[in-house]
Formats: sequence, structure tokens, C-alpha cells
Amino acid sequence: MDNQEIKSKVNELWDKFWSGGLSNPIDAIQQITYLLFMKQLDENDQKRQGDAEYLKTTYKSIFEGKFLIPGEEEEKGIAKEELRWKNFSRKPSEEMYQLMQTRIFPFIKTLGETDSPFAKHMDNAVFIIPKPSLLTEAVKKINEIYEVLYAQDRFVDAQGDIYEYLLQQLSTAGKNGQFRTPTHIIEMLVEMVKPQVGNKIADPACGTAGFLLAAYQYILTQFTSPEHQALDNYGFTRGTLADRLVDDASKEVLNKNTFYGFDIDQNMIRIGLMNLMMHGIEHPNIDYTDTLSKFYNEDNEYHVVLANPPFTGSLDKAEINESFTTDTKKTELLFLERIYKMLRMGGTAGVIIPQGVLFGSGKAFQNVRSILMDKCELKAVVNLPSGVFKPYAGVATAILIFTKGGETERVWFYDMEHDGKTLDDKRNDRFDREGKRDFGDIHKIIEHYNNREQENPTDRTKRYFYVPKQELIEKGYDLSFNRYRKEVYEEIILRPTTEIMSDLKTKQDNIATLINELEKML
Repeated sequence: MDNQEIKSKVNELWDKFWSGGLSNPIDAIQQITYLLFMKQLDENDQKRQGDAEYLKTTYKSIFEGKFLIPGEEEEKGIAKEELRWKNFSRKPSEEMYQLMQTRIFPFIKTLGETDSPFAKHMDNAVFIIPKPSLLTEAVKKINEIYEVLYAQDRFVDAQGDIYEYLLQQLSTAGKNGQFRTPTHIIEMLVEMVKPQVGNKIADPACGTAGFLLAAYQYILTQFTSPEHQALDNYGFTRGTLADRLVDDASKEVLNKNTFYGFDIDQNMIRIGLMNLMMHGIEHPNIDYTDTLSKFYNEDNEYHVVLANPPFTGSLDKAEINESFTTDTKKTELLFLERIYKMLRMGGTAGVIIPQGVLFGSGKAFQNVRSILMDKCELKAVVNLPSGVFKPYAGVATAILIFTKGGETERVWFYDMEHDGKTLDDKRNDRFDREGKRDFGDIHKIIEHYNNREQENPTDRTKRYFYVPKQELIEKGYDLSFNRYRKEVYEEIILRPTTEIMSDLKTKQDNIATLINELEKML
């Protein structure tokens, strides 16, 4: 959402809903999300038809055939082609509104497989746009937003970015740690974890499913020929054609048995499900589950866990899963142990945490850090600057990369200076002197992380280096970067005081002379 024109149009869309009678921001966001989903379904369907023609494969359009309301006779059904965005959006207001209420919205609720998470959570979704004129204006604005996106010709998570900007308009954005992780931070973390086809990938507090989507796009890129790849907004190479993924069994696994998300916010679950489905994941597994509670016990289940769990808040001890060894109510600590338990042996996690977890002196803090180092291979600790999550929060955060069951011998540290954006509330892009995008340390971190064994960095005056496990243990499992970095002090040689005083006296005499000359001229 760096494009000011898109921001302006999203603001206009928001204002239309506000003035049109939907004054509850959550209701407005839900209805906008449904419309974005409908738009993206059409876009994706057309793209997949084009991809199938190019790859000489078969694809059955979701708009093929007739749509019937349960119990409706065949002759009364409507061709699904009429339910495409490009077709219904051209209709007169009243006709489009009636079609939306009686056909289009019921149709999208049926897209998930029977008893799937999508079907379950969309069952109680309702269309509550109050009048035809508001629907028409909303459709028009969404078309305008996509025209700008087409002009950019870039690989973007349109719905996620638009939703993130809508969240900024809410007075509740950021409370209880509920805000969207910046896309480029997610992409960096995914590049470090490297998920693969065949992995079961989970997020225990998934929100809009940004981490799962990024993992999907990363995997698709590995199977997309270079000529079909392009740089996205943040300098990452991405492609979605997946023309080299020809194994039907792998496609089936990728679409149905790869991505798993959990959340305790029904709104987020719906949005997450729609976000993944509109990007081509046919059967996303996102469900209502408190992964910290005693009712969740999926231990040793996942190959990859990617997460930015809630930073704030604490739980009632009676609700906490009894298998946890960490005696605390702090969610940021409990989620780390939960993620450790979710991983299979050899599975890898990439997690964003508040930096306080790295050095907290309490017993619970040390217990969690000991789990990461004694029962896992803790591979990396990356400090993120405190402005990364502005305007939601100014808390300093860090990324942890660890593999369950490995042996920690030493830990790689990196201190990020900036992430390619200003660290104030505006979070604008940064540019170098030649006017090119400055991505900050994002790509440097990935490069040095991938080459860390060969580089073997030990100079602690630099921004990245190794620290042996034994030294970390001796310091109470402290994982804070500044605890181990060596400051370099430059000697400053000052001029003698007598010399400085002499210069000042000379300057004072010169000023007095000039003043006398000016007075004579009066």
C-alpha cells in the first residue's frame, strides 16, 4: 500500500461505506473483503484458464455450469458465468443488488468442499450492504483500485495490502497484538526457513494468513521457470505459474494438505480462508482454535511453523495447556513453547517475538530460551528495529529461526539497521541517491544467513557474528545482540584549551574592530 493513489481510493471506498450506512468499521471491512474476494475469484479463474492453455493442461472453471439454490429446479438455475465479477459488475444497480443477495453471495458460500473450514466459517456470513447505490459505488471503487494495480504490473498481495490499510483506519488496530505483519518481513522470514512441497506448514495465530500465503508463493516460485518470474515490490523473485510442477500428487498435497492456520477471531478466520482461496489454494485448513488451550494437542505434527503470535496479554491459568513446562501466563512465551511442540523432529520454525523475550531474567524466560537451545538447533537471532510495526506499535522485535531436535553449537546474530522503509509512523519507502529503492538490510540478511557457515563471522564489532552456545549459557541463555557486540571507540584528540582560548580572543578582537569601523561610517 505504498501507492498514494491506491490509498486515496481505499479511503474513498471506506467513506462510501461510512456515509452509506455501515458505520461499524468491522462490518465495513467484512463486506469490503467479500467484494474483494469476488473480484479476485474472477481474476484468478481467468489467469488459471490462461495458464492451463499455455501449459496444455486441463482446468475446470469454477464458473462452469449452473448454480442452483438447494431444492431449486434445474430450469430455474442461473449460469455461473453470470456470477463473474466482470459480468455482474456491469449490470444496473437494482439488478446487480438483487443478483448479489439471491445468487452471488449464496454462490461464494458454496465454494469450499462440504465440511471444509471454509464452508463452516462462511455458513454464518451475511451480506449486509444496505442499498443498491452503495454496492454500485463499492464495485466501481474496487475496479479503480485494480486498474492502478494493473498499471503497476507487480506481484502483490492485493487483498492483504488493502486490508492492512483498512486496519489502520480502525481505532482498535494493534490492540492485543492483532495487526498484520509487513509483507517484506514475512517474505524475508520465509526465505530463511525455505518451506518445500510436501511440508505441513502451520501458523498458530494466523490472522489474515499472510505467512501461509507467502510460503505458498515461495513454493510456487521454486517450480516456475525463470522466464515467468519477476521481482515483487520488495526485490524478491516470485512467480506463480508453477509450470514445472507437473506431478498431480504434489499439486493435490499442495492445495489440500499443506497449509494450516489457527485463530480465535472469527473475522480473521474468514478473511484468512478467502485470502488463501483467492490466491489458488483450493482447500486451506484454517479453523477456530486456541492453540494455547488445554483442548489443542497437535504435537510433533508440522514440518514448518511460521508465526508472529500476539505480543501482549495473559491467559487464565485454568485455560492453559497442562503440558507446558513454562510456568507463565505471558502469551509470547507460551506461544514459543507451543511452536516447539507443534514441530516434528527436524522441523523448522521462523517466529517474530518482542525483544524482551531474548533477555528477560525471570525463570519462565530462561526456560523458554533453554528449550530453544538445548532441545533445538537455534540457528539465528535477527534484531528488527523498533519502528517495523509502526503505526500499530513501537515495540522492538526479533526473528528466531530454530530446528527441533538439532544441536545448538553456536548462534548467528544480526542487528538490522533498517528494513527499507522509514521507521516513523508513515513507513514510507526509502531511496538511494540515484532514486532506486533502498531495501535496507532485508536481502543482506538472507545472503549472509545462507552463507554463514562459509563466512564464519566472529568479529563482534560488525553487525553480524556467531556466539558459541557455552558463552550464551554462561550469561543465563541471554540472546540479546548488544550483550555480545563489542563497541569500537574512536579516540578524539582535542586541541589544548590555551589554543582554543587564544583563537576565541582573536575572533573577539576582530569583531570589535569591525564594529568600530561600522560606527565610524554612521
